[in-house]
Amino acid sequence: MKKFNRRISVAPMMKCTDRHDRYFLRLITQHSLLYTEMVTSAALIRGDAQYLLQYDPFEHPLALQLGGSDPQELADAAQLGESFGYDEINLNVGCPSERVRSGSFGACLMLEPSLVRDCVAAMKSVVKIPVTVKCRIGINRTMSYAFLKNFVQIVHEAGCETFIIHARNAWLNGISPKENREIPPLRYDYVYQLKDELPELEIIINGGIKTHAQIAAQLEYVDGVMIGREAYGNPYMLAPIDYLFYGDDYSIPTRTEIIERYLPYIKQQLKQGETLHSMTRHILGLFHGQPGARNWRRHLSDPNILAQNNVNCLWDALST
Repeated sequence: MKKFNRRISVAPMMKCTDRHDRYFLRLITQHSLLYTEMVTSAALIRGDAQYLLQYDPFEHPLALQLGGSDPQELADAAQLGESFGYDEINLNVGCPSERVRSGSFGACLMLEPSLVRDCVAAMKSVVKIPVTVKCRIGINRTMSYAFLKNFVQIVHEAGCETFIIHARNAWLNGISPKENREIPPLRYDYVYQLKDELPELEIIINGGIKTHAQIAAQLEYVDGVMIGREAYGNPYMLAPIDYLFYGDDYSIPTRTEIIERYLPYIKQQLKQGETLHSMTRHILGLFHGQPGARNWRRHLSDPNILAQNNVNCLWDALST
């Protein structure tokens, strides 16, 4: 099993953390744990697992996030993930989208902790890599620390030792998935209390954390921090992570150096039939907050330029 820790991780994000984005992020941080987009167990069992699970070995350490609620199906999917070399299997019990709810998985599963326990037990019985759970602090508008603790304790009965907790409730009705990342109030204190009362568990906190100072403050209370949208919209914020939180004193790459290192990968993927847009869309935020950032984004978002599949457009974007 690959050695890694969850001190800093990048959240699984639908339509964001695909294999191209993860390769790009690994050029910025060597130690942070990366997560796939959520993949449903049904899609893996009944669909093209090779396509859904492919990745570059450079992406390690890498966790596979699964969505589902059928213990046997999840166990089969977890076995597939382990056979492909993933370092961790994570069960999504936090996504509030209507599509996920209609499939009876995601955040609505927090209302069925015994089922989640059975799902975790089934997965743990067939794989040797860690099985973890990502959840919210609660469901809908009622705030209750007791609800969170009860859920975690029941799932822990299956042997789950690591919980990644988005410190907001998931509102299942009335707001969009985007609003669910912003409107429900953050209650970090619930997550701190959980770690305090259940110190034997590894508790990773997620939600609204954007700066290195905020990360350091969170690590005073919990075992790790998961960064979400900030890591996608402003990926260069990950550049000092290895130095600040892993004690790695290697030279922090410049933005230009990151582009230079990404280019061979882009060229290789273009030869395999990938589009330039599928890879450049992940780097639009690389110059976030820097002079020329708007021109960089505009140039790499121009469909006429991207249609040419010419990597030289990255250098053109730098010079605009």
